[in-house]
Amino acid sequence: MKHSKRYNKSQEKLERGKEYTLDEGVKLLKGFETAKFDETVDVALRLGIDPRHADQMVRGAVSLPHGIGKTVRVLVLTKGGKEAEAKEAGADYVGLDDYLEKIQQGWFEFDVIIATPDVMSSLGKFGKVLGPKGLMPNPKSGTVTFDVGKAVQEVKAGKIEFRAERNGIVHVGVGKISFDGDKIRDNIVAFMETIIRMKPTSIKGQYLRSVTISTTMGPGIRLDRSALMDALK
Repeated sequence: MKHSKRYNKSQEKLERGKEYTLDEGVKLLKGFETAKFDETVDVALRLGIDPRHADQMVRGAVSLPHGIGKTVRVLVLTKGGKEAEAKEAGADYVGLDDYLEKIQQGWFEFDVIIATPDVMSSLGKFGKVLGPKGLMPNPKSGTVTFDVGKAVQEVKAGKIEFRAERNGIVHVGVGKISFDGDKIRDNIVAFMETIIRMKPTSIKGQYLRSVTISTTMGPGIRLDRSALMDALK
């Protein structure tokens, strides 16, 4: 696979086979030549789990202390008095039937759906459409709740959802490369602490198998797991 000159110059700053501490990794990211847009800082984990087993699924959400650096468009599906609460909290779209009809017609101009429990039965038939896109509301991630005001505020402030893929990979964006290094580090630590807390009790072997950080267009930096665990203490 061919890479850009910018990618190759960044790659040259990495030592082949070396694993870096979190601080070293963030410093390297900040020193990479970046694209003309504000690249996202990504974290990719490989976990020693088998998500096909319900007791090994890792799925949840975490509020990043410094947000993700972009405006999140929130659709709240609800009815009755909760509509006013959602609008007051800053939701971009609020309603039910009209928006379900728009989704059925292919409208996806939103990033997160928050729904109240009483309307989830109406969303059932949309599972095959919303699920693959990671948009289906779920109680574990806090997007199925009657406390829609709080949920909207958390998402707008930088709450992200994550879910292990079939091969045990978890991939999330934790901010922008324009962030100060300390803010990038804080966001990564908050995400990793949540992942570690969610270790399934049924896992007996190695849980955290690899951790890689990167920018949207840059090479991956492999982190030293032992040093990372020390940084989380």
